[in-house]
Amino acid sequence: MTEFEGLIRLGAFLAVFSAVALWEVLAPRRRQEFGRLARWPHNIGLLLVDVILLRVLAPGASVAVAMTAEAGGWGLLNAVPLPAWLAIPVGVVLLDLAIYFQHVMFHAVPTLWRLHRVHHSDLDFDVTTGTRFHPIEILISTGIKCTVVAAIGAPAVAVLLFEVLLNATAMFNHANASLPGAVERHARWFVVTPDMHRIHHSVAYAESASNFGFNLP
Repeated sequence: MTEFEGLIRLGAFLAVFSAVALWEVLAPRRRQEFGRLARWPHNIGLLLVDVILLRVLAPGASVAVAMTAEAGGWGLLNAVPLPAWLAIPVGVVLLDLAIYFQHVMFHAVPTLWRLHRVHHSDLDFDVTTGTRFHPIEILISTGIKCTVVAAIGAPAVAVLLFEVLLNATAMFNHANASLPGAVERHARWFVVTPDMHRIHHSVAYAESASNFGFNLP
């Protein structure tokens, strides 16, 4: 699976990025103060640095750890046998919960916040904001994910699915685009919507210290 992990993630990224970028053009949520030409080269350039760094230092790390854990019988889900139809969604939800607490930690610990505020310092808010992260934060996040994968024994399929979902929802919930009111009200019970996550990027601390979820609200 590791040999296809990069291609699967790249294909999903390009498809979601293109769809969300088009959505922003067709149904923008607000007028941006800074245009794409002023921001996109920086954000996408930072994304490329992150991708190259991960591909050099830790290619397919989380999936490889999941396969190793499965072979060695490590982790909770390998100790408690569950059918695949249940183990995969449980693994995804547990990984999402771990990333939620990681996000809280990156806000609460001053040293980690100095890294994470690169994401929050974007001059505006759109699909590329969801790709804008400090390279060291990405490496730390990868290490945390690998540790959690080993601890819970998440199936490799669940880990790959989670990685794809995490990238996709990060772009979706940073979209400068609007959902119809009725759809928004119901959707936010199941997934973090752009209007829901935008509050997290407020300059008011009471608002930014909330809504830490990426996938599940």
